[in-house]
Amino acid sequence: MSAEAQTPDPEMGPRRSRVVKSNRTQIIIFSILTLILTAATVWGGRVWLRNSETLVFAVGEANGPEARFAARLAALLKNNSSRLRLKIVPNGDNAKALAQFDRKEANLAILRTDAKIPARARAIAILEHDVVLVLTPGGRKIKSVADLRKKKIAVLADGENSVAFVRTVLELSDNADAASRVQMAPPNTTFDKLFASGFGAVIAIAHASKMMKDKSYEQYAKHGGFTLNAIDAAKALARKYPALSEETVATGMLSSSPAVPDDDVDTIGLEWLLVAQSRLSTTTAGDLARIIYENKAELALDDGFASKIEPAETDKDAFVVAHQGAAEYINDDTKSFMDRYSDVMYLGAAALSVIGSIFAGIYTKVTRVAPEKAGELATAILDIGERMEYAKTLDALDELQDELEGILRGAVIGLRDGTISSDGLDTFKLGYEFVRDEISMRRDHLKRHPPSQDDNVVAVKTAQSA
Repeated sequence: MSAEAQTPDPEMGPRRSRVVKSNRTQIIIFSILTLILTAATVWGGRVWLRNSETLVFAVGEANGPEARFAARLAALLKNNSSRLRLKIVPNGDNAKALAQFDRKEANLAILRTDAKIPARARAIAILEHDVVLVLTPGGRKIKSVADLRKKKIAVLADGENSVAFVRTVLELSDNADAASRVQMAPPNTTFDKLFASGFGAVIAIAHASKMMKDKSYEQYAKHGGFTLNAIDAAKALARKYPALSEETVATGMLSSSPAVPDDDVDTIGLEWLLVAQSRLSTTTAGDLARIIYENKAELALDDGFASKIEPAETDKDAFVVAHQGAAEYINDDTKSFMDRYSDVMYLGAAALSVIGSIFAGIYTKVTRVAPEKAGELATAILDIGERMEYAKTLDALDELQDELEGILRGAVIGLRDGTISSDGLDTFKLGYEFVRDEISMRRDHLKRHPPSQDDNVVAVKTAQSA
């Protein structure tokens, strides 16, 4: 047996050390890449979930209440870090804004219920109520709507559309006689001047919030006096004209001293609605409704408009049907984040699992130094067994024994640090036990039959000739 055959491979230790260091380096790099991938996934998810959506808001005059409310809402969305943004588009008047909405060129608009309602309009919230006040001079009362039709009426309101509304409610024909009996009052005209000029009644139509702040009613009640008349047919009129709403003028609403009215008075009114396109997504409409209802105080204008925002009517027979997203929020049927995105999350988790497996496979096959199989070490063990027949001395057997133990020790260390896999471990174990027993048996044989001096001489000559 040659000395080279019996000496363990001197490169085995350094090679295993290099493999361990290489694997550790690869594990660190892989961990860093995993952290980067995780951060990128989280960032991408946040961008996807909070991707901004811009809604076009059609309004009337640039300085009108609709435009100012839209500006307040835009600021509120921005301050609340909402994904929603508003693009406010002013028009000449509210009718033109609704026309833009009807052409699907805007997502949002504000309308009064006596306007021509676009077919695709869906209510998000009730922003304001316009109340109809029927006023007569002194203590003169109007007993019924039929009696009111006989009067010459002045209409105090913000636009000519209110005159058309009064004529419709009073069922006056659109002719010259109707035009002379129901007229738009000149701007900034007082009640006493209107009554003095021959009008038997004044119908004032204004925002309820504005009426409560208007001190002119109290001043006129103290000096001239007027009578606020109830509309006895308010309920019947609201049923006949769905655009109308039943309203109540509470005691002292117009004047606290003297109290006007001195008791609750029934009347009719109109509602101002924030409407959205029916095609607007349920999620977007729900988010918009939530922000509006939870931040009412920040949306109220200085003149009182939108100071008492109310939920839209969610009944199916409502005059303007509520948007499904707003209705879900109002009825507390909104889906939670998990309810809404659970299916997507499960699919995403499954996809990430597959991608992760592929990535791990690529890492193992490409970037990681493949571990040596335990079964492959059995070849080195069997080689020791084949060289055993050339071991003629106990010293030679000790060298083979040391080499065998070195392979075993290296296998144990490799299994621990991952440079050797457990594939073929049973084969390795069987080969080790077989060679170990053979060495033991050979050792006993040599002890019983020690080699003669002649054998040693022959062995030396053979080695020299080689």
